[in-house]
Amino acid sequence: MAGDEAGRALDGVPGSATEQRWRVLRRIAGRHAGFFTTRQAWRTGCAARVRSAIGEGAVTEGESGLLRLAEWPSGPLDEYAMWAAWFDGAVAVSHHSAAELHGLGRLRPTFLHVAVRGPGASARTASVPPRLVVRKGFSLGEVESAGPFLVTTPVRTVLDLAAADIGQLALNEVVADAVAIHRCAGEEIRCAGERSAPPVAERLRRALAAA
Repeated sequence: MAGDEAGRALDGVPGSATEQRWRVLRRIAGRHAGFFTTRQAWRTGCAARVRSAIGEGAVTEGESGLLRLAEWPSGPLDEYAMWAAWFDGAVAVSHHSAAELHGLGRLRPTFLHVAVRGPGASARTASVPPRLVVRKGFSLGEVESAGPFLVTTPVRTVLDLAAADIGQLALNEVVADAVAIHRCAGEEIRCAGERSAPPVAERLRRALAAA
């Protein structure tokens, strides 16, 4: 990994200060299941330390400038955590992928769907792989924590899918599951639909009637 300038910037820094920076980077990585980015390594002044850790096997390299503390075990939700790190946490799993996480419907998404917020996050969408579908915009009240990443709430997920290109029968199933497994109440969906565009409201009305 490139980092000669970062290494020079650390010349003369007392060991205790270097360790403090390393602890800061480890805390950042800990928010996203051990994942962090080369940008974060540079910002914390840890590029030289990370380069050494890669050589020692304490840090592993991944795609798109992503790295991970090797001590973290692999898990089924690693890809979500990985991209949460890539977008500095300003991202939420959304749409089809959020429905899958919430257990709503049987959409079986081929792509990973996320929503981003803020100009910094939006600027990083140009370098993501084709398997990532990135949409803009969400508010903090529309997401919930899933540990190392955020996911849109069930109501927000239903609204997003009602405005997306899934068929009415698939939407009916998503809404029926949301109500049946108590992820959200039918009244919540109805009220949210009334605040939406007319086509979305109509699709949700039909889905609730079929639930």
